[in-house]
Amino acid sequence: MNKSDLIDILAAKLNQPRKKAEEVINLIFDSMTETLATGGRIEIRGFGSFFPKEYGAYVGRNPRTGEAIQVKPKRLPFFKVGKELKERVDGEKGAGSGQQTEPV
Repeated sequence: MNKSDLIDILAAKLNQPRKKAEEVINLIFDSMTETLATGGRIEIRGFGSFFPKEYGAYVGRNPRTGEAIQVKPKRLPFFKVGKELKERVDGEKGAGSGQQTEPV
């Protein structure tokens, strides 16, 4: 699923024009981006949480030349999956692969 698919699903579900659904999705993503950019945390119960994670500077290697290069410290978004989502995905995976989900 991509952003366009999500917009189409929302528009159909709410029986609203696609443009209106696109505004709602953009508002949600823009708000999430701004929260993470300012160091905030986003928690969606049953789904997971997003938070900025700090990575320190380190010496890396250029894969082509093998030359050592200094990598600057950075802050990147990190996602931690929620228990409910983890269980649903694992349960669906097990059921679809022919594995039994309950002991016999």
